Amino acid sequence: MSSTIPSSTGNQPLDPYKDQSKEDPPLPQKIEDLVDFISEAKYGMLTTKMSDSDLLTSRCMALAGKEHGGIDLIFHTNLFAGKTMDLTMHPKEVNMSFLDQVSGSWASISGSAQIIADQPTVQKYYSPTLAAWLGDLGDGVHDGSPTDPRIGVIRLEAQLATYSLARKGIFGRSVETVKSVAKGTVPVVNSIRELSREELAEWRRTYK
Repeated sequence: MSSTIPSSTGNQPLDPYKDQSKEDPPLPQKIEDLVDFISEAKYGMLTTKMSDSDLLTSRCMALAGKEHGGIDLIFHTNLFAGKTMDLTMHPKEVNMSFLDQVSGSWASISGSAQIIADQPTVQKYYSPTLAAWLGDLGDGVHDGSPTDPRIGVIRLEAQLATYSLARKGIFGRSVETVKSVAKGTVPVVNSIRELSREELAEWRRTYK
């Protein structure tokens, strides 16, 4: 018996929401819109595979920087935290997601992560707010300063990105949804875009 899941029945797609909402503008626009959304959202959920099991776990992270034209993301980490061990054991099983609760826009970025602890990189992305999260252990070393040996950086290299931008405000989405229910159609209120591994690699070459 075939396990293939059909994508359509007759001439009708089985996922009409995605089929009607998907857009594929030029690569520069897709990148720019994604980067703008991520920069504005700033906070998201980092999902990793746990170092000691097959389970996934997520935690909230604040964006600390961007590289290669905005597609590779930088986050701070405590080198002795659980997420650091997760990423060390499973560096290729990583996802970062962002959500705007007001508009419903969202972004999902999958890729591979690298833990970086060299001083030039830590100094480049250091933020004084790290001291509040790390605390001062009172030994003159672990004090939350730029030279604190606990501070490291996570670099997430994007390999696949999918995001959805709201085309209408809350009222407009509500109106379109009501109309669609009455007509038996799917409301087109979002713009769904995808960035493939090849597109991201092409963009990254521009920003070596």
